[in-house]
Amino acid sequence: MTTRQKVEMKTEQLYKFDSYRRTFDGVVQESSPSGVILDQTAFYPNGGGQPNDRGALQAGSDRWLVSNVELDHGKITHAIEGIPPKTGTKVRGSVDWDLRFRYMRLHTALHALSGVVWSGWGADVTGSHIAKTGDRARMDFALEGIRINTIRQEIEDKLNEELAVSREVKVYSLPRAEAFAFPDLIRTHVNLLPKDIQDVRIVDIVDLDRQADGGTHVANTSEVGRVQILNAVNKGRINRRLEISLVDTS
Repeated sequence: MTTRQKVEMKTEQLYKFDSYRRTFDGVVQESSPSGVILDQTAFYPNGGGQPNDRGALQAGSDRWLVSNVELDHGKITHAIEGIPPKTGTKVRGSVDWDLRFRYMRLHTALHALSGVVWSGWGADVTGSHIAKTGDRARMDFALEGIRINTIRQEIEDKLNEELAVSREVKVYSLPRAEAFAFPDLIRTHVNLLPKDIQDVRIVDIVDLDRQADGGTHVANTSEVGRVQILNAVNKGRINRRLEISLVDTS
């Protein structure tokens, strides 16, 4: 194979269809002071409003803490502390599960919140973010003519009612054309899905919310537990922000 024909190795993203994966085996494909790229990983990289996972890589008695994870053109770089392992090194990766599970619960709660606000008030999402600490998250909506605090309690009550129904959360992929045949699949105010993505990953909270999404989620809304709205803010003429937290953050 010539240099021109050589196919760039991409990182297999194990978290995409198994959010519960805590450990994995991988091989270092590239190593540099900025971090290591593995052939596969269960570490979620920064993106889509969800922070990266943290944890560790280990080879024999050598252990490296993973502090940051970034995705770039299909390759996932794990920023680590200390001298990185050499190319070809076999490592065992372990994800900080307590933090990952909080991210999963919050992310599913945000999707459920989106479903509640969409069905009740027809509001698009203009942004979302999960705090790195895993103790809170926020979602912004385009909701003109309504002050958010007048419906804050109604939204919180409806959200917890829907979570308690124990709705299954399905994750699957669809060809782009087939995915976009579904109305309201892109709930964000602007379609941020890159044009080069032909297989669209779908997160479907059955009978509540279905969206194109790349993050990690629980398998059932009952795992989220109860959620409280910490803050409700009117940001300008249209934008409304809701900040939520898990009542039990264990």
